[in-house]
Amino acid sequence: MALIKCENVFIGYEGQTVVRDLNFQINTGDYLCIVGENGSGKSTLVKSLLGLKGVESGRIVFGDGLKQNEIGYLPQQTDVQKDFPASVYEVVLSGRLNSRGLKPFYTSSDRQQAYEKMEILGIRDLAKQCFRDLSGGQRQRVLLARALCATKKLLLLDEPVTGLDPLVTAEFYQLIRQINRDSGIAVVMVSHDIESAVEDASHILHLQEKVLFFGTAEDYRRSRVGRTFLGGERK
Repeated sequence: MALIKCENVFIGYEGQTVVRDLNFQINTGDYLCIVGENGSGKSTLVKSLLGLKGVESGRIVFGDGLKQNEIGYLPQQTDVQKDFPASVYEVVLSGRLNSRGLKPFYTSSDRQQAYEKMEILGIRDLAKQCFRDLSGGQRQRVLLARALCATKKLLLLDEPVTGLDPLVTAEFYQLIRQINRDSGIAVVMVSHDIESAVEDASHILHLQEKVLFFGTAEDYRRSRVGRTFLGGERK
């Protein structure tokens, strides 16, 4: 069933259209990678999916009980994030904020969720450590656990392995595959690493201001767009 459908979506800034005529959908359990060169509209689309940016025309439809504020979001790393002066447990628990509604305090269920997600990501032993003292790979695991605390249906990851070394990157990709496979949570990942995207994803959305390709990773490999960007054919 479709969690998100984009129907003839146009998005722009200050009267300038950045992405145009987007038509695609994300289904329960999908692993969709959004790829494209810098300036192709990937980040703009992410902001619209999260409700941080309106669309000029067309519509983004949410289905299967998914609410926009129940998307688990892992943004690109920033220096501000790295200096966050909180414990690992506090950072992970903050993923429950949106689901708290008007309740002023976290519930025992919220706390249990936080510990469960830390367990899944192998960071339970780091619960009391200060977030800013962690390595880059540990920080990303903490932020992924936080994103998992916010959702039951969809994770949205924006360039999650930027700045990580190859070994940590490989481990992180493996974690995401495992979460997608074991929990059935749909994954949408923005990536500049097209080769890894095709390796892991079930579907590819290739943007260049409009949709160059949307379909299965297998079909992408065989497509002209896929062959061009994967190096099998000259541009």
